[in-house]
Amino acid sequence: MSKTWIVFRRELRSYFATPLAYVFIVIFLVLSAVFTFQVGGLFERGQADLQPFFRWHPWLYLVLIPAISMRLWAEERNSGSIELLMTLPITLWQAVLGKFLAAWVFAGVALALTFPIWITVNYLGSPDNGAIVAGYVGSFLMAGGFLAIGTCLSAATRNQVIAFITAALVGFVFLLAGFPLVLDLVRGVLPQALVDAIASLSFYTHFEAISKGVIDLRDLVYFTALIVFWLTATALVLDMKKAE
Repeated sequence: MSKTWIVFRRELRSYFATPLAYVFIVIFLVLSAVFTFQVGGLFERGQADLQPFFRWHPWLYLVLIPAISMRLWAEERNSGSIELLMTLPITLWQAVLGKFLAAWVFAGVALALTFPIWITVNYLGSPDNGAIVAGYVGSFLMAGGFLAIGTCLSAATRNQVIAFITAALVGFVFLLAGFPLVLDLVRGVLPQALVDAIASLSFYTHFEAISKGVIDLRDLVYFTALIVFWLTATALVLDMKKAE
C-alpha cells in the first residue's frame, strides 16, 4: 500500500503542477453553475433541492472525465516514461491503482468545490441535505466509473486524442443504455429480462436512484464492480503491451 501511496502522490502532484488542472476545475465549476441556474432553472422551480445540479453530471463527466483520463497512460507510453515506471520496485497493480486514485481524488476535488451551490440552496430554503449528500456520493462514484473506463482505454493507445474519443464513446454507451427512449426501443424486440439487464448496466439508472436520496447496496456494488473490472482490464492491457 505504501508504494501505491507513492504513485498516488506523484500523480496527484503532477496534476497541480500544470495549468491544465486549474483550467479543468474552472470549466467544471462554470458549467455546473450554468446548467444548474440557467439551464436547470433552479430559482424558477421554487423547490429547495439540487436535482437541476445533479441531472447534468452524467453529461459533464462524459466530456470532462475523458479529458482527465486520456493522459494517464497514453502520455507515459508516448514519452517512453512507462518503461522507467515499470522498472521501479512496484507491481503493475500498484501503479494502476495509484494513478487511478490520484485522478479520482482530483475529480473529487472539483466536485467538492461546487459546495457554494449547496450553500445557496440552504440559504433559499430547507432542502433534504441527506438526499444532497447521497447525490454527491453517487456523482463521485459515477466519476470513478467513467474514469476507470478512460484509464483502460488510455492504456491501450499512445495517442491522447484517441484515448479521449474512445473513452467518451464507451462512456456514452454505458450512459445511454439506461435512458427510457433506448429501453422503449429495445423492449419491442427483446425479452423483458434482457431489457432489465441492459438498464442495469447504465450509469444513468444507478446514478438517478442514488441522486434521489436512496443509497441502495446494489448501486454501490454496481459502481464498485465496474471500477474493479475496468482497472483489471487496464492491468491486463498494460501487461500485454509490456510483452510487445
